[in-house]
Amino acid sequence: MRMKELGITQEQVIEKTKKYMMEFTDRLDFVCDHAKGMYMYDAEGKAYLDFFAGIAVNGAGSCNDRVVKAVQDQAGDLMHASAYIYTAPQALLAEKVCTTVGFDKVFFQNSGTEANEAMIKLARKYGIDTKGENDWKIVTAYKSFHGRTFGAMAATGQPDNACQMGFGPMIQGFSYADFNDLDSFRDAVDEDTIAIMVEPVQGEGGVYPADPAFLQGLRDLCDEKGLLLLFDEVQTGWCRTGDVMAFMGYGVKPDAFTMAKALGGGVPIGAVCATEELARHFTPGSHGSTFGGNALVCAAALAEIEELLEKDLAANAKEVGPYLMDQLRTLPHIKEVRGRGLLVGAEFDESISSAALKHQCFDNQLLTTSVGQHIIRLLPPLIVTKEDCDQAVAIMRKSVEELAARG
Repeated sequence: MRMKELGITQEQVIEKTKKYMMEFTDRLDFVCDHAKGMYMYDAEGKAYLDFFAGIAVNGAGSCNDRVVKAVQDQAGDLMHASAYIYTAPQALLAEKVCTTVGFDKVFFQNSGTEANEAMIKLARKYGIDTKGENDWKIVTAYKSFHGRTFGAMAATGQPDNACQMGFGPMIQGFSYADFNDLDSFRDAVDEDTIAIMVEPVQGEGGVYPADPAFLQGLRDLCDEKGLLLLFDEVQTGWCRTGDVMAFMGYGVKPDAFTMAKALGGGVPIGAVCATEELARHFTPGSHGSTFGGNALVCAAALAEIEELLEKDLAANAKEVGPYLMDQLRTLPHIKEVRGRGLLVGAEFDESISSAALKHQCFDNQLLTTSVGQHIIRLLPPLIVTKEDCDQAVAIMRKSVEELAARG
């Protein structure tokens, strides 16, 4: 419901949020009342061009008609049943996911970090079941981000980041290597290692795509050492990088991988996919989820996937992403533009603070996000057009010039 119908003002929303919520984010001074497609609106109808997509969630655009209808139809029949009961939406979604990505099994969770926890647990279980009680260590990459629960947080290769600071000691069993450096990963593997886990494109770490030779080298290293190759596709999955899953575009198949964000089109869902051989190590009682894969989220996710695939939004990302990156390279104070598909990072020189630029872009009615001190991350809905990109870059140009003028 909209704020007018709820009888609450934007000022009251902010006041109540500040009073009752535990705050942990640098919020924009914005109360979103409703959203559609490429735009988010406040209560007065002021439109903001969305190049954030709810952190890569709204792949088919905000409030996609097919997803909205699926939620409305399902909510009237069945929202939740429990993992002990079969439901048609869960079965249909499982089939759609597995047949689309070419994997045998899927397990549904509520978020990306939960999916990564499940994948970590599955890898450890596999190692102990097949090799022995000491074979449970995992090598991940520096500058990675895998989530904020304890296993995923320990897997995140940013020991000095606020993600880990103040929460020690970290869970044992993780070591880190340099992203895109195969020798560094080879050196980090020891006799107790069971898996290597990486993102095909590092998002929170600054938007760094993997080199094709690096991912193929990891696959070869894992095959040589008898290790599992695990991909975190929470942010890169479901058409974001120009392929349905990023690993498909690289031609390197992992033993398991995770997904979330764009899978649900706005509802909270995550999942881990695995081969039959690996999946069988999850036996009754070894893992579970109360809400994971309930009827409502599965119906929404199935509608989102169908929309992404039928509209071929992966192809749109592959075409529009490079165009966006080329336009960003014309901005003043730009240092480097990196990305794959529509997961794009624009790094500015030291005179431009990314946090300040994010807020300046908002003042000019563009929604973006920042990572690090000088990087703006752009994650528009996958329905974005070149005209939308031109508008976004024009707003960024204006915002950069305004910041620079202030000194």
